[in-house]
Amino acid sequence: MISSQIIKTSIEELKAISKIDMGVWDLEGKIVAATFEPEDITPVLITGFVDSPADSQVIGVHHLMKVLDEDEVLFILDAKGASEDTYMIGKIAVCQLQNLIIAYKERYDRNNFFQNLLLDNMLLVDIYNRAKKLHIEVAVPRAVFLIETDKEKDSTAMELLNGMFTSQVGDYITSVDESNVILIKALAPEDSYERMDQIAHTIVDMMNMEAMLNVRVAYGTIVGELKDVSKSYKEAKMALDVGKIFYAEKKVTAYNTLGIGRLIYQLPINLCKIFIEEIFGDNVPSELDDETLTTINKFFENNLNVSETSRQLFVHRNTLVYRIEKLEKSTGLDIRTFDDALTFKIALMVVNYMKYLDSLDY
Repeated sequence: MISSQIIKTSIEELKAISKIDMGVWDLEGKIVAATFEPEDITPVLITGFVDSPADSQVIGVHHLMKVLDEDEVLFILDAKGASEDTYMIGKIAVCQLQNLIIAYKERYDRNNFFQNLLLDNMLLVDIYNRAKKLHIEVAVPRAVFLIETDKEKDSTAMELLNGMFTSQVGDYITSVDESNVILIKALAPEDSYERMDQIAHTIVDMMNMEAMLNVRVAYGTIVGELKDVSKSYKEAKMALDVGKIFYAEKKVTAYNTLGIGRLIYQLPINLCKIFIEEIFGDNVPSELDDETLTTINKFFENNLNVSETSRQLFVHRNTLVYRIEKLEKSTGLDIRTFDDALTFKIALMVVNYMKYLDSLDY
């Protein structure tokens, strides 16, 4: 529904042009907005006019007119003045308010449409019928971006995104919960995932610069049909979760780059526990000290290169070898070999996944 502030702004702009005072009442005779003190017209006159079959009525200097939405009366507009132009200006005001009502109603309907589309609450035939009615193109490449924000600052993020993206080019912004804002981005046929990554990083940077918001962005794959937007949304949700578990240092996560993290995320918890017990027994990697974990991660980053790892850690090569051999004694895995390194890397990711699931229980 159109807000009273929008109505107030509209009639004030018209008064500035026409010099004619105007007021808007609801169907119960309560003032919504006015450019004059409405003391000389009572709620009874307003409510009486609502029930009359006429579209307009003149009472002294008050020109009352009905503001309609699909033949239903929503408001009563009063153009106040004795000049011959008063009635005409009033009709212009009614026309403008009715157009605003249609625009805001369509905006609300579009938001409702996309929320149901994302949540798979619509039949295929309803998707196409409603899209046609709302003037939404069906066969356009789209992708869903999920922006995780602080709950208290969700409205700020929504406002910033509305300033960055517009429905005029086919972009739509909505939300289905308190902490995430959803951007359904229309793409050009030539747009690639590199372009999507640029968009995601732009969102992160803009949120941080404009509102000091620390956000995390995830996006799904590009889909060519409107009906598949929910698929991209589900992928973005998974990418957001997987990113927080396995790639916490990254602010942007793409579904198509999740790699082994996506596989582990879909494993049953019982299978994860069996795997960890078979590999480590009671000595779970999460119990390793920070120094050892830092050494391991840096060793993996440098593709098992001992010399480069020792250089970046500012330790002697023999010190690094000692740490690796100490790890081998406690776990039975020599991460200098590819197979053991792969096993250990997967095990660390599985442990992080199990810790994430435990945190959800609380």
